[in-house]
Amino acid sequence: MEIMLENTFNTIKSIILDVFLLDEHPLMFTEITFWVFFALVLLVIGFIKKKNKLRNAFLFIASVFFYYKTSGFFFSILLFSTISDFYLGKAIFSSKKKLTKKTWLAISIITNLSVLIFFKYAYFFADSFNELFGTSWHPINHFAQFSNAVFGSSFRVDYILLPVGISFFTFQTMSYAIDVYREKVTPVKSLLDFGFYVSFFPQLVAGPIVRAAHFIPQLYKPYCLSKQQFGMALFWIINGLLKKFLLADYLAVNFVDRIFDNPGMFTGLENLMGLYGYSLQVYADFSGYTDIAIGVAWLMGFNLPKNFDSPYKADSCGNFWNRWHISLSTWLKDYLYIPMGGNKGGSLFSFIALGFVILFLFLLSGSYTLLFGTITLLLVAMLIGVFVIKLNNWYLTNINIMLTMLIGGLWHGASWNFVLWGGLNGLGIVIYKLWNKISPWKNKEKTINRIWGIFLTFNFISFTRIWFRSGSSNGFDEMDQGHNIISEWFTANDMLIQLFSNFRIDLFFEVVAGYHQVFIIMILGFLIHWLPEKWKVWYRYKFSNANVFIQLLTCLLVVFILFQFASSELQPFIYFQF
Repeated sequence: MEIMLENTFNTIKSIILDVFLLDEHPLMFTEITFWVFFALVLLVIGFIKKKNKLRNAFLFIASVFFYYKTSGFFFSILLFSTISDFYLGKAIFSSKKKLTKKTWLAISIITNLSVLIFFKYAYFFADSFNELFGTSWHPINHFAQFSNAVFGSSFRVDYILLPVGISFFTFQTMSYAIDVYREKVTPVKSLLDFGFYVSFFPQLVAGPIVRAAHFIPQLYKPYCLSKQQFGMALFWIINGLLKKFLLADYLAVNFVDRIFDNPGMFTGLENLMGLYGYSLQVYADFSGYTDIAIGVAWLMGFNLPKNFDSPYKADSCGNFWNRWHISLSTWLKDYLYIPMGGNKGGSLFSFIALGFVILFLFLLSGSYTLLFGTITLLLVAMLIGVFVIKLNNWYLTNINIMLTMLIGGLWHGASWNFVLWGGLNGLGIVIYKLWNKISPWKNKEKTINRIWGIFLTFNFISFTRIWFRSGSSNGFDEMDQGHNIISEWFTANDMLIQLFSNFRIDLFFEVVAGYHQVFIIMILGFLIHWLPEKWKVWYRYKFSNANVFIQLLTCLLVVFILFQFASSELQPFIYFQF
């Protein structure tokens, strides 16, 4: 008995040390260390919840510590982005002249994009530059160089790592500066309050991207958590953990990763099921993270925006993007698509964005033929548009859609696979708009038409993920190995070959028998996803209004189930890489 108690004490001691030791040990939702950290944060909030300024300051410090544990020295990038946009926001707001306001806004956008591009696209630009001019230039990590000189650290200056969540928090700070310029929000008065908004740890590393207008007013409201809110927060945490362990990780380890790692070893039928499995995996993984983040934030008295709305119920590609990663798709719509002119035609910003995308595609391909061909095609289209006004508005609107989706693809990474994935989604939206004008099935109030639309949309979205799943990126190890359209577009070539030339439907029963457990999990996952929304609302509120004893008993049961399904090696959340 004494030995058992001693072992338990040592385990608890080890977990607490893992939380607070100043080393890089990510505090992930799937690890016990995070929940110890969170329990301690909740304990402190319990004592200071009525003192908003103190609570916000504490949560800012806790969030920076959380990010330090996740990304080490890169917490300084988070602080730099926070401090610069705090003061730039003030400068934008206090400026009386329009030109001055625009200048400060431009500085904010350029600063944020420079940080993002340096860490996310440095190797891509270096590789493209070397390919075009026959040089062997390698980028230098100036942040590491600065740290070594000032703090005496020993970081490699020739190696650039991608800080976790940089795409999320740079978009968040940019939206703040833009909204201050548009006079949708007033600047935050306290740097600590603004720092808390930028770094709030539940959504810091994988979203959702939170708008200032949604979150900042909550900083000044008193802490409030009703019994029903407590129950709903528990529900979302449990829901997210079940998605992650029972669906995402189980499918990845037992089926999906095997297919994508070597698609040529499996039939087309198995590859198709692997695609369906990946669609369920990436949804369960990303929405599971969001569910947990929403529940954790709610327990601390804060509300995060909805990021998913049953996306596989979508009956068109456009409808899918209204339901998937809502915080990113609405960000792209509000700060990119609408400023380009939206569905009303083009604007100066359209041509700036078009030039940016063309430059990116040229650097990706290194092809002058592609560059001049694209420019020529656009000039011909513009010339025709001068004489045919309706056609001009039509293609400018669709160019805006394509540019938005291409930039959305590039947001995920600098590779042809992500470009193709974004481009295919853009084409899906454009083609559907054309088809819907003459479609005999466009009346979605008819159940059969809606089911057909959902079936086509799900299969199309799953097909595009052949390239998303194998999306490559430039890194230090690939710097001198060349970088071209052919090698990247056809990373997924083996899967396409198997799907179209070696499907083997005759092996259907053997495949089902061999993977019956995996397929049962997949079927259950999709059936739950496709349940009517009113059913889901019913059981959510049943749980949130249940007796606290029943809620806690359910939590213990879920934890027990998760331990049975957990793989020996924890799988990181997919969107951590973006």
